[in-house]
Amino acid sequence: MEHEWRGANLAEAWRIAWQRGFVSEEPLPPNSKASSRAVRANMQANRGRDTGPELALRSLVHARGLRYRVDVRPILEIRRRADLVFAKDRVAVFVDGCFWHGCPEHSRPAKKNAEAWSLKIAGNRARDAETNSLLRAAGWTVIRVWEHDDFGAAAKKIAETIALVRGVAG
Repeated sequence: MEHEWRGANLAEAWRIAWQRGFVSEEPLPPNSKASSRAVRANMQANRGRDTGPELALRSLVHARGLRYRVDVRPILEIRRRADLVFAKDRVAVFVDGCFWHGCPEHSRPAKKNAEAWSLKIAGNRARDAETNSLLRAAGWTVIRVWEHDDFGAAAKKIAETIALVRGVAG
């Protein structure tokens, strides 16, 4: 076990310990909704911002010459963050993941812990609807984009909305 760096030595030691049966999988924390350690690790790896779809849409919107703020509260008093915010124009853009927001095209019921996941996603959808309502009541325009949408078309819609708000021919 003579590797050039400590991390490689440690990884090799763990591999040997697993191989010889010295270690077993740790139990999940009591409050975990995950069905296994692997599922838990996958859930923890989900990003809250700067996801692939968000970055793709932001790049196209930026290429159209539009500038925005990222991952901020449109209304400070409301604990909801939009993915792109055009504060002066009062336009908030959300990029919704198919799993987490219950996409009607791609969402599939979970096979394990189905009831808990169903409640979680229903809660997310209710929060999304409430967010839309609160923002619109405060004079904001809300644009929601699914992660599977055509981002070129979404960027065009955002640019047209901004142009309309600004009173500029689009």
